[in-house]
Amino acid sequence: MKEYLVVEFTISPVEPGRDILLANLDLLPYDSFEETPQGLKAYILEQDFNPDELKELHVFNNNQFTISYETDRLENKNWNEEWETYYEPIDIDGQVFIYAPFHKKPEGFLYTIEIMPKMSFGTGHHQTTRLMSRLMLNMNLEGKKVLDMGTGTGILAILASMRGAADILAIDNFEWAVENTAENVERNHCSNIEARLGDAELLKDLHFETVLANINRNVLLEDMKTYIKTLPIGGQLALSGFFEDDFHLLDDEATAHGMELVSKEQEGRWLACLYKKIN
Repeated sequence: MKEYLVVEFTISPVEPGRDILLANLDLLPYDSFEETPQGLKAYILEQDFNPDELKELHVFNNNQFTISYETDRLENKNWNEEWETYYEPIDIDGQVFIYAPFHKKPEGFLYTIEIMPKMSFGTGHHQTTRLMSRLMLNMNLEGKKVLDMGTGTGILAILASMRGAADILAIDNFEWAVENTAENVERNHCSNIEARLGDAELLKDLHFETVLANINRNVLLEDMKTYIKTLPIGGQLALSGFFEDDFHLLDDEATAHGMELVSKEQEGRWLACLYKKIN
């Protein structure tokens, strides 16, 4: 099983230092981020962590900020107990409610999703998960074959199923995320979702009508062409995991491969974009 490090950054002043640090870290292979009162926690495979790369980042050489960090190896622990202590339910625009088994199931929502996140990214607390959910609420998924790349906890795959998708393939390159997705799929009685370990190399000769990819800028830029190849004319591509400053890079790549921008959602500096394949 792959071992993870959590890198905890202390930043002074926290704002706008945290946003600038996030933008810098997006250039490195960090998997997910968590904001803290003192700054930021960043999660990365132990084999990918390189302290020399951190020192070379612009923000570390900016005299307007003081940044320090500590690293710690993520241990196997009672994640149920951890999440029961810290996990709060999420209300997305009064339509989607994401909650854990120890919360009371609410009434009055179109979609209620029960999640036990464990270590996986995509609890609903991060802006990009909420942004993708908002896009999906306005997408036609009825009867569609859907790909969820970088599925994390499986929230987006589960929402796609609840929105009427016919078949969903949920892919993640971390074993614990695939296991977590499978558990959450079972919790929500979504029999049309398959969770699979891998990356974009799995997509050869596969075809979908909708692709959901909430990952990060670098992976999206590297793999977008592969995602688009799986789509027919009229197919949908929803992207998130990047800042508004990087929109032009993603948009240029998408349009270069026959996609047309349909809509955008924004929360803070984070964006989610929906494209349609036109040629």
